[in-house]
Amino acid sequence: MPISRSRGERFDDLVLDAVDRLKSRWNTQLAAVQFSVEEVPPVSELGDGPGADADNPIPFGRAQEARGTTPAVIVIYRRPLEARARDRETLGALVHDTVVEQVAGLLGLSPETVDPGYDDRH
Repeated sequence: MPISRSRGERFDDLVLDAVDRLKSRWNTQLAAVQFSVEEVPPVSELGDGPGADADNPIPFGRAQEARGTTPAVIVIYRRPLEARARDRETLGALVHDTVVEQVAGLLGLSPETVDPGYDDRH
């Protein structure tokens, strides 16, 4: 009997797929970046305070630059993305776009530079 994968494991696979697609082009820049998945953003990232994005009050991810010996980290939030997606295909596209956007922010580049296909979807 095959072992079924949990929803969280399938989501992790989508994130890994997105990262792998970008590493083919940005391997050197992403070599020291750690990627992780969290269920939801911390309360400090929610709401309508300074720096909040009025169009997207619940973030899909965040990037944190390296500090001293602490590596750069990109975190993708599973539950907000799953809530936005209507099916697995849409979820995969949202995850990919979120990873692209976070990598772009970390590298100081536009999402279209990180993934030339990004502009075609927006």
